[in-house]
Amino acid sequence: MADDESHAEEGDSRSDRTVTGADAETPAAPRADGGAVDDVALDPWGSSTVADYRKLFEEFGIEEFDDVLDSVSEPHYLMRRGVIFGHRDYRPVAEAMLNDEPFAALSGFMPTGDPHIGHKLVFDELIWHQQQGGDAYGLIADLEAHSARGIQWDDIDEHAESYLLSLLALGFDPEEGELYRQSENEELRNLAFELGSKANFSEFQAIYGFDGETSISHMQSVVTQMADILYPQLEEPKPTVIPVGPDQDPHVRFARDLSTRMRFFKVTEAYASFELDDAERELVAIAYEALADGTDDAETDIRCEEAAEWLEDEAPDSTALWDTVETLKAGGKEPLRPRVRFFDRNATEDAFEALIEAIDGEKRVYEGHIDTFDLDREAAEELAREIEVDNGGYGFIAPSSIYHRFMTGLTGGKMSSSEPASHISLLDDPADGYDKVKAATTGGRETAEKQRELGGEADECPVYELYAYLLTGDDDEFAAEVYEECVNGERLCGGCKEQAAQLMEEFLEEHQEKREEAKELLDDLDIQLESSRK
Repeated sequence: MADDESHAEEGDSRSDRTVTGADAETPAAPRADGGAVDDVALDPWGSSTVADYRKLFEEFGIEEFDDVLDSVSEPHYLMRRGVIFGHRDYRPVAEAMLNDEPFAALSGFMPTGDPHIGHKLVFDELIWHQQQGGDAYGLIADLEAHSARGIQWDDIDEHAESYLLSLLALGFDPEEGELYRQSENEELRNLAFELGSKANFSEFQAIYGFDGETSISHMQSVVTQMADILYPQLEEPKPTVIPVGPDQDPHVRFARDLSTRMRFFKVTEAYASFELDDAERELVAIAYEALADGTDDAETDIRCEEAAEWLEDEAPDSTALWDTVETLKAGGKEPLRPRVRFFDRNATEDAFEALIEAIDGEKRVYEGHIDTFDLDREAAEELAREIEVDNGGYGFIAPSSIYHRFMTGLTGGKMSSSEPASHISLLDDPADGYDKVKAATTGGRETAEKQRELGGEADECPVYELYAYLLTGDDDEFAAEVYEECVNGERLCGGCKEQAAQLMEEFLEEHQEKREEAKELLDDLDIQLESSRK
């Protein structure tokens, strides 16, 4: 890695995200290595770095965004370039966009310092979803800043206003969206209280590592964040996406769990009056299909004990197999019939009775659940949610999320607000932004000759990252051109940094002009800029 001015002026290049090889017209996904420390622990309040993004797919169940990209109409350039690399359950949001159905996007900003170019990723993702027709929510996480970081309220107020100005300057439409502070939103706090009834301290220990030294207010701030994530669904259940960095995934997973626990009914597929776990249900389904092929009336002819015998003879040996066989044998001659089951999870008595009335066709009612034989699972889910909402429940849809790569610091390593040279604040003097880019670490070779011969390492360069994440905007051809010229040895780093520095200076000038224009707009909005908690 080259960093001194002797080759910074002639051949100083190092890139970290976008086009590789074959197709110079279409930037490819960034490489998995984000230039971070060798650590995959996800800590929402720690140093945000991930050594290998592939581990997130394996260890935390985050899905690759490429798998859902084709279902997104006119995707944002951060999606096209692989900067947005992963998701949890984004398909319902993509389908809502395609079908012009309600959906929402929400993201929060902890006001601990000035907004910088890393935050712009989240601003852009939120604004893009709003432009696609989503209900957009931008929140100031002031309770979290005060409880988790110890930021004083005067400082919180100053930083909160700054975040809001940048969000508005970048295109957030407050007439079509909602902006709020955690501390001033009573509906949010009420929801947090209800969600807290479904959480316990052992989970806070397991998820966040909280212990006896953790303050109660810090724990309260976590439940408040769960309420933030579900807040867009207070008026009506709808698919909701939370754009975040992967370090925030613990919050998303916890919110998804709580959204499920709050539901009145759990809907599952079943085959008999007794319950099966997922592994058992899969084996019973296989046995049922096999036996149904050889009978005229599967609904009455197939018995639990027959399925047990078939599994003993045909299924591969496993613990799940023998557990399933024992369960089926206990069912004896009870007919095995596919059905959809509604479990009473939190339903009121009125809601349970309303569901019984609403189910058409054959059904069986038990003390804690209802079985229906004429509804498929999707229709049953819709009915359960409708009954729940009609009877005072939330009917939450588990929230979705998308994950973007962390920006590498201009000096290499992570971008840190505590290291001014590593990042560019959206409030930096444009001339200072220019200077920071000019001084940035790059992926250039040791000499200009080697750069021309071997090409630059564009996948290792904070400066190229600036092009891919920000400076080329929606222009994929421009991003691809910079990349290809670098790796082919046509672009030397001195000229590349000069171009990037000029573009950064222009961006900061334009952004700060728009921030000034946004001040009047912010004054007219229904959001409290000065905390009542001083």
